Amino acid sequence: MGTGARGPDEERTMAKIIETAAERISILTKYRRIAMVGLSANPYRPSYFAAIYMQAQGYRIIPINPTAAEILGERSYPSLSAYVEEAREPLELVDIFRKPQDVPGVVTEALALGAPVIWMQLGIVHREAAEEAVRSGADVVMNRCVKIEHARFYGGLHTIGLDTGILTSRILPYGR
Repeated sequence: MGTGARGPDEERTMAKIIETAAERISILTKYRRIAMVGLSANPYRPSYFAAIYMQAQGYRIIPINPTAAEILGERSYPSLSAYVEEAREPLELVDIFRKPQDVPGVVTEALALGAPVIWMQLGIVHREAAEEAVRSGADVVMNRCVKIEHARFYGGLHTIGLDTGILTSRILPYGR
């Protein structure tokens, strides 16, 4: 584990910073296991909300949080390395819910473990870490939420009240 080597069926063209919706939907279709670095056990935090939504959509969520033993019924690991070592599963999508200054360390660890995708949540942009990831063969998404992107592509925005399903040009009275 941790060599970063890919088998022949995992050959990829060129790693890059992902910018288009088509590329993001491709990632969300291909990878079904998400290691969420900084996933909070607090149900009022955005990371928890994103995780519970993605879990409900059939994704396997791997909590990476050194202060929690379990989150959303899944064992929590103190680091990506601990997960790979103990679970003996390779990383797929590494979703970062940490401050921008914490991103380089997370990216370095994820790359050492062979992660094919680094995803930085809304408000998180770290150009140098992204370029390091691309040079190492990983695709990178910055400043995007996996939950919002998934909901955009698969019609799930209604679960957070953004899409009522009613199309109209007139203002409806409250309560209807």
